[in-house]
Amino acid sequence: MIGARCHLGFMLLAEAVLCAAATRFQDVLSQGSTSPVTSYRKLQGWSSDQNKWNEKLYPFWEEGDPRWKDCWKGGRVTVKLDTDSPALVGSNVTFAVTLQFPKCQKEDNDGNIVYERNCTQDFPVSQDQQVYVYNWTEWIDNCGWENCTSNYSHNVFPDGRPFPHYPGWRRRNFVYVFHTFGQYYQRTGRSSAVFSVNTANITLGKHVMAVSIYRRGHSSYVPIARASAIYVVTDKIPVFVSMFQKHDRNISDSIFIKDSPITFDVKIHDPSYYLNNSAISYKWNFGDGSGLFVASSPVVSHTYTLQGNFTPNLTVQAIIPVPCKPVTPTAPLPTSAVMTGASSNADYSITVESVEDIPDEGCHIYRNGYYRNGISVVEGILEVNIIQMMSIQMTESQAENSLVDFVVTCQGSLPTDVCTVVSDPTCQVSKSVLCDPVTITDECLLTIRRAFEEPGTYCINITLGDDTSQALASALISVNGGSSPGKTEGVFIFLGVLAVLAAIGAFVLYKRYKQYKPIERSTGQAENHEGLTAYLSNFKAIFFPSNTEKNPLLKSKPGIV
Repeated sequence: MIGARCHLGFMLLAEAVLCAAATRFQDVLSQGSTSPVTSYRKLQGWSSDQNKWNEKLYPFWEEGDPRWKDCWKGGRVTVKLDTDSPALVGSNVTFAVTLQFPKCQKEDNDGNIVYERNCTQDFPVSQDQQVYVYNWTEWIDNCGWENCTSNYSHNVFPDGRPFPHYPGWRRRNFVYVFHTFGQYYQRTGRSSAVFSVNTANITLGKHVMAVSIYRRGHSSYVPIARASAIYVVTDKIPVFVSMFQKHDRNISDSIFIKDSPITFDVKIHDPSYYLNNSAISYKWNFGDGSGLFVASSPVVSHTYTLQGNFTPNLTVQAIIPVPCKPVTPTAPLPTSAVMTGASSNADYSITVESVEDIPDEGCHIYRNGYYRNGISVVEGILEVNIIQMMSIQMTESQAENSLVDFVVTCQGSLPTDVCTVVSDPTCQVSKSVLCDPVTITDECLLTIRRAFEEPGTYCINITLGDDTSQALASALISVNGGSSPGKTEGVFIFLGVLAVLAAIGAFVLYKRYKQYKPIERSTGQAENHEGLTAYLSNFKAIFFPSNTEKNPLLKSKPGIV
């Protein structure tokens, strides 16, 4: 009797030793990190990392193990793990895994790995015959994979659960095992995989998602890559605000112009559409004493009338409908947990906290998001006007190009540079761009001289700018041909009195349209009037030659740009 008891005790001790020595998911998937034994809320579809890991079918190699060099033909496979974090608690956070094969290798439609054709390699590849890196289809067909006794045990995950047999499952030759929050999730896939996790039972803060990838082998699965990524769960709505202003030169410097509206566009980061059925309001305080502004639209405009530094504040509130169910009591959770991850030799010290949501009487919960940012408001260039356009009379030796002077004024600050863009009559195709620095010390008034090589109709865009702003004026102009003064003068002598009358008419029209007005006629209409414009300009040049320095608008100008 005593001997039997001793034998039984020895067996129990041996079993305890074996259990203690068994490899668990935590040992394989922690990637060198440590985590205290603690209680976690269960994630739907996930399992505890204290389960046993089948190391015979899925061997585990430490980083630096020489076997990593031979785990894949032709080089080492790398993996990229991306996430759409941060995630609002209760929403889904999505992870995307992508395998990157060695040079000239890719996955074909059957899930096999092949060499790309017409790709430089260490050895030539036939153009008529496909060369495989791994022909898993041939392995399966030769054995009738699911019916082959020796290989039937291969169709299981590391914890012994069988692969799901959905359509195309045999073309999924990779096994992905994910690990976070003390739990693991396993699935088969091809060279990429995407999956989502609901964050309702994940505590707030930063967490590490780790993944280990195995490929199909003859007698077991072979580890090929590991990766990890940090994701964030928060009870604050992730909010991003972009600001736009019409005359702002650099939208990223947070410097804007007074007396010009600024557009605030609010973007809520909600990739899983968790807030789709929520009532969302936007409460603005622009920091200039204008008071509180509440809007239902994510896009608002505000105009600052004073210069200075301001801090716009935004509060986004979402009223989220939830099921009206009583809260099920749960075991108390630790207020914090520390997880240290060893990815890329880096340690992550992570503090998390839990959140309890109790719906109100209307079966809603409330979430807020906040945004604030300092901006500077300065005086900028608000408006540019072309008040006069004049053709410059040239000698016969200078008649290769037609010169036109544009007299330009602006409102606001003084410009430091001017750019002229000459385009076709539709203002769509640019022909030339010319920029010059300018120095103005008093009044915003300058003359811009530009040369035109050929006669025709052109769209002119003149932009004045300073360090923080810029403004644009446009015009449609018809440029004359380069007929010499001698020929023009002979024609008008022959015409006699008719030329005098036409010149007087040109002078009257010139005085009447001296103040620039936007041209609204179409391109066709501009071309129909091109001849008349040319004759009237020649009449004015001969009978009323003008000196630009005598023009009252240019008295204060140091020169012509």
